[in-house]
Amino acid sequence: MSATLESHIKKFIDLSPEQAAMVTAYAKPVQAKKKTFLLKEGQICASNYFVERGCLRMFFTDEKGVEQTTQFAIENWWLTDYASFCSNKPSQFSIQAVEHSTIIAFDKTALDQLFTQLPQLERYFRLLLEKTAGATQWRVKYIYDLSKEEMYRFFSASYPDFVQRVPQYMLASYLGLTPEYLSEIRKKK
Repeated sequence: MSATLESHIKKFIDLSPEQAAMVTAYAKPVQAKKKTFLLKEGQICASNYFVERGCLRMFFTDEKGVEQTTQFAIENWWLTDYASFCSNKPSQFSIQAVEHSTIIAFDKTALDQLFTQLPQLERYFRLLLEKTAGATQWRVKYIYDLSKEEMYRFFSASYPDFVQRVPQYMLASYLGLTPEYLSEIRKKK
């Protein structure tokens, strides 16, 4: 197993060398060049992706043809369309590499088999999903409580890596801003 993934898992659960080898047996390493699609809207999301190096984003295209970014994932983060992944139904989202990325993919069958063989992995994913759900709740609250400029300032202070690595139009989309307005906010610094 990659040292990065093993280290991340061990932050949450115990894993013996034999168990780590079992996880490795189901892992599929993926190299994704910048702008490569791992999932396109309308396809069934077949994998859950762990980012070893790089950056991914999940987005949908609205009725006007504008891309709306809903999530990012950088090193040590997971990304998938859970609705499609779990139901085996077409996705409403796309997942794309923002920069050249090294990823570890696990398909649904592999994860189900791992959960049967290593029940503590279910705990690992439950703990991750709890953190994700909490972050999503806070994001929704900030959408209602903060002005667009306050939202950018908060995000910028909380996640400086994203601000430096993600193209401005993607960041603007994630924050619900136009690229032009985001540029104005940045000039105010």
